[in-house]
Amino acid sequence: MKQEPYATQAGAPSPAPADHVARIQAEWARERPDLDVSPQGVIGRLHRLGLLLTDRLCLVYRRYGLSEGEFDVLAALRRAGAPYERAPGELAVHTMVTTGAMTKRIDRLERDGLVARRRAATDGRGRVVALTPAGRELIDRAFAEHMENERSLLEGLTAQQAAELEALLTAWLARIEPPPAS
Repeated sequence: MKQEPYATQAGAPSPAPADHVARIQAEWARERPDLDVSPQGVIGRLHRLGLLLTDRLCLVYRRYGLSEGEFDVLAALRRAGAPYERAPGELAVHTMVTTGAMTKRIDRLERDGLVARRRAATDGRGRVVALTPAGRELIDRAFAEHMENERSLLEGLTAQQAAELEALLTAWLARIEPPPAS
């Protein structure tokens, strides 16, 4: 059974701008008129934006010799506050990767002198990963440029549009994503 397309605030179907996603939607609507393809307008554009944003964000990381994952590790350590350290498992949670993937990232960052592994001050048996002075200097520079890049990616949206988009995405993400582990 064909569902009604979702509607804009005014109650009219959402307009389809002339873009790649609109073309795909039109083709599916032609081939499968029995299906409501309107969700593709949102999902397809978010997927496309995700790919484009990742490409643009990674340009900055590469200028600092970092992969996206390595940037995330350094950023998670910097956000921890002094003494800029976290346990490897905690880093994996903060960067949403497996512990195996985290080990590889830490190995490379340690090899490059950006992080160091050491015994935890609170528990001599535990280990932590800490930013080195070189790692802190690098992430501070990279993060400043990263924020400039993110700001430029939002150009074309008013402050109100950006705030509304953030609120919508936050509410939607809360419905889809499992709550973070405590």
